[in-house]
Amino acid sequence: MTKVFTSGCFDPLHRGHIYYLKQARKLGDKLVVLVSSDERIRLIKKHEPRESEKERLYKVKSLKIADEVLLSGMAGGYYLINKIKPDIIALGYDQKVPEPLKSEVKKYKIVTLKPYKPELYKSSRLAPSSSG
Repeated sequence: MTKVFTSGCFDPLHRGHIYYLKQARKLGDKLVVLVSSDERIRLIKKHEPRESEKERLYKVKSLKIADEVLLSGMAGGYYLINKIKPDIIALGYDQKVPEPLKSEVKKYKIVTLKPYKPELYKSSRLAPSSSG
């Protein structure tokens, strides 16, 4: 069984994210998705989340693309990688190999996924929603 791990903020969830998750799904038999917590978004993106972590977690689960959807803590998901032991780590076209993984990258196959209309569907380009 090939396990795939991927993560994101999904704030807000949009068509580009759905395309990303579907690509990751095709890479293996089991897909585990990590949704960034509100605290992680504040740390990484330097702004308040547009939607709460509960809303984002629910929306990603509702897609029924992933076998497992988890919420990250402040440390991010990299501590989970050793627990999950994925065969593949799928990154978005605009994501880089995280610093904590650089020394361990040889253990994992890293795949960078293709964008879906990034000029339209990139969270930083979308207008803030009324929920955030």
